[in-house]
Amino acid sequence: MAVNLLGHSDIDARVILNVGGTRFETSKSTLKKLPATRLSKLTEQLSSYDPILNEYFFDRHPGVFSQILNYYRTGKLHYPINVCGPLFEDELSFWGLQREEVEPCCWMTYTKHRSTAETLSILDSLELDTVRSSQQEVIKKFGWDDDFDYIQGNLPRYKKVMMIVWQIFEEPRSSTIAKVITVISIFFILVSILSFVLQTLSMFRITDIDFVTVYINKTATDRTPTLSRQQVHPSFDVVEWICNTWFVFEIMIRFIVTPNKKEFCKSTLNIIDFLATTWFFFTWALIKLHVNDNEALDLLSTIRIMRLFKLFNHHPGLKVIVTSMKYSSSVLWLLIFFVLIAVAVFASLIYYAERMTTRHPDENMFRSIPDALWFNMITMSTIGYGDLYPKTMLGMLIGAVSTVAGVLIIDLPMPIIVESFANFYTHLRARSKLPKTRRKIGPAESKIKKRTAMATLDNGQNLKLLGQTARASIFGNKTLTSHNIKSSVA
Repeated sequence: MAVNLLGHSDIDARVILNVGGTRFETSKSTLKKLPATRLSKLTEQLSSYDPILNEYFFDRHPGVFSQILNYYRTGKLHYPINVCGPLFEDELSFWGLQREEVEPCCWMTYTKHRSTAETLSILDSLELDTVRSSQQEVIKKFGWDDDFDYIQGNLPRYKKVMMIVWQIFEEPRSSTIAKVITVISIFFILVSILSFVLQTLSMFRITDIDFVTVYINKTATDRTPTLSRQQVHPSFDVVEWICNTWFVFEIMIRFIVTPNKKEFCKSTLNIIDFLATTWFFFTWALIKLHVNDNEALDLLSTIRIMRLFKLFNHHPGLKVIVTSMKYSSSVLWLLIFFVLIAVAVFASLIYYAERMTTRHPDENMFRSIPDALWFNMITMSTIGYGDLYPKTMLGMLIGAVSTVAGVLIIDLPMPIIVESFANFYTHLRARSKLPKTRRKIGPAESKIKKRTAMATLDNGQNLKLLGQTARASIFGNKTLTSHNIKSSVA
């Protein structure tokens, strides 16, 4: 009786699953542990069931399925490290499982692909590997894809010229002319900044000397030279005029042909370029009116140095640095917040410590808390100018503690920022080595109809190929099994 029960129950309960050519065998009770999933609803009426081989076939990844089947057995879903995250998610979705069921020990490894996908999407938005946009992409940027003239194939000539000029000025690597324009732009930027730096040297300045009549005595006078003012050599004005003429020409052309003038005006680099160019003409007008005696005007003229940021558009690595800084902005703000708190705390401590323990008030170098703030700022940043320093033992102790605290507060978040930059730069290098064109996979063929025993009977050719023995093994499987059981009972 026991043998009979084992015979029927064992054969009926076992299930053979062929996943991607690899056969797995388990029991139906194991698959019923997770209801409302694909494996818990297996029936012989499904198209994946093969009655000839008595198995279910699924054209899926066998390596991932081994972990999924182990989840049915043990109740713990682990992530296989030899597959990519999106592939694992697709397999979970196919088998009817949720990604939140992954064990905590594998969660960090499993979710790593999400940060990778986010990094790749950011790099795609930067268009670092775009050498030349196609005509359809440029037309889409200009919003002319629904234009009647474009649909009819008769795009006006001025629109074609706008597209060409836009690519020349906005895509530096799109053509030979674009590369020449880029070299000219960089040349004028560097010459303008070099001129701004060199004109501060005394050797390039002209000194105006006025002679003043001085009375030596009541009857004699003498003319004494006095330093009136210094002027920049006139050659620098010529250089500045040539450079700014190019800047005006460039920004006007780019504004005319830009697809979105609102976004163009909101761009930080364009704002810097416009202010630097406008400020040059403003200061030139003040010089002509002889009102350029304010040093604040000279200070604001340093905005032309900011044109160096335009070089970021011509080098992908510089763009990656800026992007990684933006991506790590939350960590940077947290770092600044803790540094300011630490500076305020240690500044108050060292101010009152020096005030209480100094014998003579004149020996105290910290006259106020702002002086102590300056000292702690340069101390915690490990600069240490030496203009202020504590003189008492308690003040020195607080200064030493502030130095160690500054090193810890500043250095601990740095690996996060470095990792962010390394992540962006590594993916950028990897993308540069990928082929520009990828092989396209065509659509899948229509599914083969499910094989049944009756269909096999109707196909005479298949029966001839199977032979008598094969046909007997196919259709007499249950008879043979029953015969074996009876003989074993006897």
